[in-house]
Amino acid sequence: MLPAEAKRILEAALLAATEPVPLAELGRLFDQDLGQDALRRLLEELREDWSERAVELVNLASGWRFQTRPEMQPLVERLRAERPPRYSRAVMETLAIIAYRQPATRGDIENLRGVGVSASIIQALEGRGWIDVVGHRDTPGRPALYATTRTFLDDLGLHSLEELPPLEEIAKTVTLEPAPAAEPEAAASPPNSA
Repeated sequence: MLPAEAKRILEAALLAATEPVPLAELGRLFDQDLGQDALRRLLEELREDWSERAVELVNLASGWRFQTRPEMQPLVERLRAERPPRYSRAVMETLAIIAYRQPATRGDIENLRGVGVSASIIQALEGRGWIDVVGHRDTPGRPALYATTRTFLDDLGLHSLEELPPLEEIAKTVTLEPAPAAEPEAAASPPNSA
């Protein structure tokens, strides 16, 4: 088979796919075994072929997919009837702790956040497919250990956790709000009039 024909087959399969497609599955498109290196080379050529378009071919944690380029996302979002879900700060903090400290238990998360983690926060992250139970800590009560999933990486456009920005970089972008000043108790209580 000619490389141009193989690229056309890969292109058609990836454009029709609703989820990222692993390299092994892409190999099954062909009657003869092309080999992993040949497939990667064809995919890289295909990526280059699409380099000047509004859609790009990317290699994510769970496979290859076509996706809208980031600069086009705001325009494409106008066509969507439903708005993407908005997550609370507590949900995002919990996700960040799991992503950077995984595997982590609810107790680990609570210790770092300084507040309790409600079941609804964990359920929201599991429901989105961003975290999953990967085991249990060998301590009393055998608490569940949570870790991020391939879906989490895919949704962030990452191939691996090593591509997460360093914590120091994130700390520079987060604006911390100062805590409100405590009111003195003496000013709040009325004077003693006996």
